[in-house]
Amino acid sequence: MPSTWTWKITMTARRNTAQPPTHPGALLREVVLPSLNRPKAEIARFLDISRESLYRILDEKQPVTPPMAVKLGKLCGNGPHLWVRMQANHDLWRAERDIDVSGIPTLESEVA
Repeated sequence: MPSTWTWKITMTARRNTAQPPTHPGALLREVVLPSLNRPKAEIARFLDISRESLYRILDEKQPVTPPMAVKLGKLCGNGPHLWVRMQANHDLWRAERDIDVSGIPTLESEVA
């Protein structure tokens, strides 16, 4: 009887934390759309958005919202999670640098 082996490969990506995480629009602009080889106007129609909205995402001036992530996930066949995570990571990186929290205390529970 053959034995079954399961391999788990864990990869840890290290990135330069001085630079923001990649905006999902950059991935769409640099990798996804060129590989689809379709006009941007057609992509915008498929996504049921204006060309202007698509260009704002591609130019990293507009976020990928959860509804847009669902549309992109369907278009690309990879689901919405990648797009939402990329946008959240990008937004959080910016917020951690833009928002002054020095006046907010860190509270600890008094439960023993």
